Amino acid sequence: MASLDAPRIVSSRSEFADSFTLARYLATGGYEGLRKALTMFPEAVAAEVDAASLLGRGGAGFPAGRKWSMLRKSPVSYLVVNGDESEPATFKDHYLVERDPHQLVEGVIIAAYALQVTQAFIFLRGEFALGLERVQQAVNDAYDHGALGRKIFGSDFSLDIVVHPGAGAYICGEETSLIEALEGKRGFPRIKPPFFPAVTGLYGEPTVVNNVETMSNLPWIVTHGGAAFAALGAGRSAGTRLFALSGRVNRPGVYEIEMVKNTFRDLIYDPALGGGVVDDRPVRAFIPGGVSAPWFGPEQLDLPLGQDEVGAQGSMLGSGSIVVMDDTTCPVRAAWRITKFFSRESCGQCTPCREGSGWLERIMYRLEHGGGRAEDVDLLLDLCDNIAPGLTWPPAQTTICVLGPSIPSSIKSAITMFRDDFLAHAHHGGCPHD
Repeated sequence: MASLDAPRIVSSRSEFADSFTLARYLATGGYEGLRKALTMFPEAVAAEVDAASLLGRGGAGFPAGRKWSMLRKSPVSYLVVNGDESEPATFKDHYLVERDPHQLVEGVIIAAYALQVTQAFIFLRGEFALGLERVQQAVNDAYDHGALGRKIFGSDFSLDIVVHPGAGAYICGEETSLIEALEGKRGFPRIKPPFFPAVTGLYGEPTVVNNVETMSNLPWIVTHGGAAFAALGAGRSAGTRLFALSGRVNRPGVYEIEMVKNTFRDLIYDPALGGGVVDDRPVRAFIPGGVSAPWFGPEQLDLPLGQDEVGAQGSMLGSGSIVVMDDTTCPVRAAWRITKFFSRESCGQCTPCREGSGWLERIMYRLEHGGGRAEDVDLLLDLCDNIAPGLTWPPAQTTICVLGPSIPSSIKSAITMFRDDFLAHAHHGGCPHD
């Protein structure tokens, strides 16, 4: 059974129907973390985040405190919050901006104080209509409450926050592409180096970019201390984390559980969490960290939900999205749909991604729709190897950002695990189960 004794750090208000309002936020300890932070030196606030060992929750898993420390020797000009959650089956940030926007806003203010930034931006996916409305209202309420603007809560610290809706491009989840979009340009990733945001970010100035869930942890960390957060989980994977569980489970949804102390099996099967697989069918495969992650088989169900533990098995926790496939799921169709998404969302700046994703999608389409050939299976792997040479994980980098080299992961996983399914599609003229 899952270990559910850990505190709910970012989802504690979800049981309230009015969780998004200022009144509910204040009634449940809202902005107390900010008030405490303002009594501390900015360096002391940053030190608590360091002590918490908070890994970024956007996908890359880079320690938030270390990212901040890269800029402390030079003044930081801007803080940017990445809420452009656009990957299929990833919806935990969507949950946070709709259910608890004040928690996000408070976290942004705390981070800005620690970094001594006076201008912050919250970049949200444009399709998050309700989330955008609630975050903007939370920002407006924070100004009225004295938590934003000039001399916050009577201190010498001032901050302005701008809520910026994106135009729906998946590529803007990549931090330099997001910065380009904020500057009013097309969302093309920047070449790194030299354009690391810590050095040359928004408007050419040093910039910190953090994820929505990362920011949402900060009020609890400041209130209870970084050591209390680090005491949860194990190893590098401290604290709790939100997981977006979907696919062939009885109770799909967003669940906050302690890292490492729980396994994929706990998340999928515990009655208080995923509730098991539909019709009690066996798990055939699952995606452990967003659709750009290599797939796992049922033999990995007992793997702990930890950054290093999953990485050691050749995949990643990534965006915290877990997709379950049972024995009724067609792996060819699943891989085709993922490939189609990446092909559509390629920004087109790099040839391996722009051309390779389209070629892969067309081959996958004909296999799924009756025009495939047995030799297409090896052709797919050959094309994948051209995009990410060696087909290792993490993938070899052949493009400006990681979108391109991530495309082969689902195809390689599906062929490695279910090659016979691909050959059956070629021999039967499409999916034999249709």
